[in-house]
Amino acid sequence: MSASSRLSHLDDTGAARMVDVGAKEISRREATATGFIRLQPSTLDLIRRDAVAKGDVYAVARIAGIQAAKQTSTLIPLCHQLPLHSVAVDFSPEIDGISVTATARTTSRTGVEMEALTAVSVAALTLYDMLKAVDSSMVIEDIRLMAKSKEPVISQP
Repeated sequence: MSASSRLSHLDDTGAARMVDVGAKEISRREATATGFIRLQPSTLDLIRRDAVAKGDVYAVARIAGIQAAKQTSTLIPLCHQLPLHSVAVDFSPEIDGISVTATARTTSRTGVEMEALTAVSVAALTLYDMLKAVDSSMVIEDIRLMAKSKEPVISQP
């Protein structure tokens, strides 16, 4: 395997390793991920009317997503622990379900893609858990990274 095509989480023998990011420059990083949970119209109506027996599904799922982002390095092997500056989890009801979006920000040597993806995943799973008693046909789908950015940190004199 050539050096340019080698996976960064594998050493020369093919064994798993944590990537050394110590020499990388510290930069401002942001990542946004999305996902979708497909629901029955009656389930969406319950949410709209705030009539779900387990309570405010958006509030609980938002907190779960934020907490999950903060725990990403304990959930995903070889993932670096990052000092998160912010994690936002938002929901957008649609005709056939709910779109979930998470944006994570940090200033670090490595990106926050995994944190944003983890936040979306756990927020969607929390919605599923809170709604499973009323909708057995739910489907979580299309979890993906939508954007990531990296800006150099300018030193102040």
